[in-house]
Parts: sequence; C-alpha cells; structure tokens
Amino acid sequence: MSRLMIPAITFLNRTGRTCLSRKLHKTAQNMVIAVGDKLPSVDLFEDTPANKVNLAQLSSGKKIIVFAVPGAFTPGCSKTHLPGYVQKADELKSKGYHEIFCIGVNDPFVMAAWGKDQKADGKVRMLADPSGAFTDALDLSMDLAALGGKRSKRYSMVVEDGKVVDLNVEPDNTGLSCSLADHIK
Repeated sequence: MSRLMIPAITFLNRTGRTCLSRKLHKTAQNMVIAVGDKLPSVDLFEDTPANKVNLAQLSSGKKIIVFAVPGAFTPGCSKTHLPGYVQKADELKSKGYHEIFCIGVNDPFVMAAWGKDQKADGKVRMLADPSGAFTDALDLSMDLAALGGKRSKRYSMVVEDGKVVDLNVEPDNTGLSCSLADHIK
C-alpha cells in the first residue's frame, strides 16, 4: 500500500517549547487530519457503551476543545493534563468554547471513573475510544506496549463547526507541553 507523507512541521510555540503542527499526512486508510479538515464521523462513548457521542455531529455550530491522553489514571494525565483543563474549564468556556472533551483509548467505564476521580463532571466530558477507531481516523494512534498496546498520541485541538482550526501534537507523542490547557487560544 503506497503512502504519501509530507513531514509535519516542528516549531517553537509562544512559550519557547517545541511543538508539532500537523499540516499534511495522508495514508490510503486514514483521514488527512490537519487544520482546516472536518472531524471524522466516528462514535465515541460516554459513561457506558450504550451512550454514543459523535464529535463531528456534536460540534456542528459550536466551538469545542478536544484533547487526548495516552491513558486514564496515568501519572502525567492525572497530575497535569486533565487537571489543567478541569481547572481552566470556566475560563475557557467564558472565551466562547461550548464544551471540552477528553479522549482516551480506554473503555467508557474507566473514562467515567477517571473523570469522577478528577472532579471533571460539568467541566470536561470524558469520552472513550475503546477500539481506537477515532484515534486511527485522525492518524494519531501509537503502540505503547507498557500501557496495553494501541493508545492515542497526546494532542489538543480546537474545532469550530466540525472543522479543526488549531491542532497541537506533542513532538514526542506523550510529553506535556503544547497540548496543555494553557496553550488553548
């Protein structure tokens, strides 16, 4: 299967930290995800497998924040990444963001328990991508054997009316720099 790949661009963000901005990455089986692209229509799950959430549909006419973590209850995700969004939720919503979503390649019960543990209720909606289908559609999955296999790279994105307007992928896929709440404009 042939692949066309134009390298992502690495840059220094306004804090002087290195970030990765994905401009174009196209494969035969995955969606091109870059600024200007629409979110894929893939179901995620909130609280239980019966409660489907489709961000492509839900973001219609709205401005939302989506961020992803390699795993629920992991140290960096639990001490820094998710708590930053929980703490800044009211401030971000006052800037016109309708909702904030955290995605993990975990089951919906784990994501719900983690959200409860982190006091995310009413601030950040916790979405499960159990098979990694959404993450694969974005071409942002990676293999982390120590965490059980397929996981999401760490990233944040701003989506307006279903379209990606800002995308920040951690340059090492798991670090904590450009995908933090402090970097949402």
